[in-house]
This record gives sequence, C-alpha cells and structure tokens, in this order.
Amino acid sequence: MADQSVDVPKSFDVIVIGAGPGGYVAAIRASQLGLKVAIVEREHLGGICLNWGCIPTKALLRSAEVFQLMHRAKEFGLGATGISFDLPAVVARSRGVAKQLSGGIGHLMKKNKVTVFMGAATLPAKGRVAVKTDKGTETLTAKSIIVATGARARELSGLEADGDLVWSYKHALVATRMPKKLLVIGSGAIGIEFASFFNTLGAETTVVEVMDRILPVEDAEISAFAKKSFVKQGMNILEKAAVKKLDRKSGVGVTAHFEQGGKVTTQDFDTVISAVGIVGNVEGLGLEALGVKIDRTHVVTDEYCRTGVEGLYAIGDIAGAPWLAHKASHEGAMVAELIAGGHPHPIKPNSIAGCTYCHPQIASVGLSEEKAKAAGYAIKVGRFPFIGNGKAIALGEAEGMIKTVFDANTGELLGAHMIGAEVTELIQGYVIGRTLETTEEDLMNTVFPHPTLSEMMHESVLDAYGRALHI
Repeated sequence: MADQSVDVPKSFDVIVIGAGPGGYVAAIRASQLGLKVAIVEREHLGGICLNWGCIPTKALLRSAEVFQLMHRAKEFGLGATGISFDLPAVVARSRGVAKQLSGGIGHLMKKNKVTVFMGAATLPAKGRVAVKTDKGTETLTAKSIIVATGARARELSGLEADGDLVWSYKHALVATRMPKKLLVIGSGAIGIEFASFFNTLGAETTVVEVMDRILPVEDAEISAFAKKSFVKQGMNILEKAAVKKLDRKSGVGVTAHFEQGGKVTTQDFDTVISAVGIVGNVEGLGLEALGVKIDRTHVVTDEYCRTGVEGLYAIGDIAGAPWLAHKASHEGAMVAELIAGGHPHPIKPNSIAGCTYCHPQIASVGLSEEKAKAAGYAIKVGRFPFIGNGKAIALGEAEGMIKTVFDANTGELLGAHMIGAEVTELIQGYVIGRTLETTEEDLMNTVFPHPTLSEMMHESVLDAYGRALHI
C-alpha cells in the first residue's frame, strides 16, 4: 500500500502536541478562528482524562453509587434481594464509556478540519515539530506551537506500581480482581475516589495521608466532615503517616510499614493503590534546548501560558496547578484566541472549581477559611446543613453542608466549599458568581427555585450575614 502521508500538508499555522482536554480544545478553537491546525498524539485521542481519568472513573463510581442505593431500597419503600456486583461488567461499562467518547474526539477533529498525526513529538528547533510515526519521522512547521502533553502518576521509590499487588490508577481502572483488604496511599481526589469505589463494593479499605488531614487542599472543616463520613462507612484513615516500605509476596499480598508519630507499625494487605500525585510529561521533547524553563517537572509560563520562547505555549497539567481538565480546556481556548490575534482574559486559578466524586461528593472554589484569614481578609462565614433542606431529605441525602466565605468589608465571595449529594453540579453557581464579581447582596437577592438542593447555597450566604431562614 502506498504511503499516503506525502499528501498531508506539513506546514501549519498552529501545531498542538497532545490531544487531551487541553490540546484537542485548543485545536478546535484555533480551527474555528480560521487557522490551519495539526494535532499530534502518541497514544489516545482524548488523553488521560477521557481514556484513563475523569470519565472512566466517574463510570465506575456511578456503578458504586447505584450499588449503594440498591442496599438502601427499603428506606424508599422498595424491595431488592440478592444484590451483587460483577466487577468485570462494571469495568467493561467504564471502558465502553471511555471508548465511545474517544471516538467522538476523532469525529470532532475531522469536523473541524484538524490534521491528526499519531506519533511521538519532539521539538528539534523553534517552529518545528518532528513526529515519529509507524511510517517514519515527519517534520511539521508552524509559527505557533502549543505543548499539551499532560502528566502521569508520580512514583515513589519502593512504592512503584507493578500491576499485581501494587496498582496505579490505570491498573485500578481495569481491576481484574476485587481487593479484600486495600491500602490507598494518598488522599487527594484520585486516592479518595478509588477508596470510595472499592470500599462501597466491600473492600476493607485503609487510606494513609502524609499531611495532617485527608483531602489537604480542601477547607479544613470539609476535610473533617469527609473523614467522619468515611469512617462511618468503614474506612480506616491514617493521617500524619507515611508508608516507608512495602514487602511484596507474589500471589499472597503486601506488608506495609507505616511511620506515624515516631512509631513504625506494619499491616498486611492484598492490594495497594498508589496515588501520591503527578509529574509533568516534560522529558524527551527538547524543551530545555529551546530555552524553556522547567520547575519540578512543570513548564514555567506566564498568565497567558507563554513559555518565554516566541511562539511556544504550554497548557494544562504540564503547565502546573491546578491539575484539572477544565482548566486545561479553558487555557487551550484562551491560547488559540491569543494566537489568532484576540485579547482573551487570563485564567484566574482561584475561580476554578475542584471536584471529588467520592461518596459524599466534595466541591470547592476560591479561598478556604484558613487561606482567607492568612491572606489578611476580615471574613464572614456562612454554613447550611443538608438536613435543613427539603429536597435533600426527600432524596434520602441529608448528610452534607455548604460553606461560604465572604470579605466582610466588600461582600466579595472569596470561597465556597461543599460536601454532599450532587455538590459537583451545584458548585458552578458560585463559580459564575466569582466570575461576575458577585457580592453577598447579589446572591441574597437571587431567587433560588424550590424544592432544590441549590436553595442551600442561598441559605449559606444568608447565614454568613445572620439571616438564614431554615436553621
């Protein structure tokens, strides 16, 4: 068969390296703006988020949520007997969801006339991208290049994943067996989501966190609420603790050595999931040779994602925190508009929401109470519990709270923090409020529909000013 690559144009206005949620959105937006665009992807269209992260984990967690609700059938006047799960079928559904969406990205590339190159990219010189494909190496040129190569799981010495006894998030997503006694190292979003999933399905689950509390990026009050809920569900939580060593016995299990409070103890597990953060995919691209600054595996950029090298941008996880798909997508669109001659607003990290899809869900935006105080603000804080909301009680989801933090002097919404049913959907209301520079008066004068969970958002604002109606 003749090599058809000779028919593909090699000169573009924009080349995007990486087709995750940052890269493919950048490519689409650049094409919409009339630019000739190529995208290079070495593995999967849609990147980690769509294939091995955000989407398939939510599919798994949905199965766990339905399983948990089935066990509560009697509360709702329903009957369910012989409740069970089929782990291979749960995993197969998750993979099917990811596959469906990955195929959709390919369709979007065609629809938007983005030329796709499947292969590994390097930057041999300014304005040039070499793509190693199964047909050889192709050289592409463009005035503007966007690096969106994402990140991968961090591995600590001695705690490396082997796919047998010690799993990474990828291994956990395609679990071939159900853990009986599970250790999760790290209590960020990834660790807590997998702990929640396997614990709900019946694994005896322990979570170990080196910081002084689980979910350390969240407001301390929310972290404490989450810990209480997880312990109630049967999880064992170890804080201010570190896993110093894992003794692996193939086919048997793992002995974990914990250091906590100056003491070393051991426990046996049949499965370990390592979720100790991420590192940027900066190696092998040739970035340093071009003069790009890299700090702790992440590319240093300005607020417009410019690297300091003319025509070279970095977006998404490779450009640093917050490591969130929606941040990457928004940066991709912003950079495309900048390249096309527009004047987009830069991203404001404090107005990007973080969501954790455990049970109960957790969501937040802006400053926590502690950080607001540390920044020197005089603050007003409001809280409202799910138990005071009619819709929450009707849903059988009365566990949770919404917390709001305001600047006492100006009424600016500094932060919002939630735990409970569907808070990952509710948080966007406060995100819009921060984007529009909403004050407490605006939120108080907004009419929230009844009966909805969103009414708690209103009540939390009212509570910050001593005006709550239903507590």
